[in-house]
Amino acid sequence: MATESLKTLGERLRELREEHDLSLRELAKKLKVSAAFLSDVELGRRHPSDDLFQRLADTLEAKLEELREYDTRAPVQELKRLTAANPAYGIALRSMVENRVRPDEIMEFLKRRNERTRKQ
Repeated sequence: MATESLKTLGERLRELREEHDLSLRELAKKLKVSAAFLSDVELGRRHPSDDLFQRLADTLEAKLEELREYDTRAPVQELKRLTAANPAYGIALRSMVENRVRPDEIMEFLKRRNERTRKQ
């Protein structure tokens, strides 16, 4: 699963499309989007809307949550909501940026935290 998490959304979508034996044009037609747009999504140049995310999940028989795990964009709206509800999130995020905390350090922290939680 470690290499799975390193895949981009586009790589995962291409993988699922190929598992369903669909060409780029065929999938684009099913989704009612252009093949050029879908190609850009697979190459990471464009991002699907929430509606298209759902249609991709339905068409490729994948769980929406699973596809979202491959989306590398920051969940800006969720971060805004969290910081508005609890300013400590904003302080923590600012501290991470100021201290140049690397993503791998955050992921390692979360991995250890999840392991401790499972043991309890």
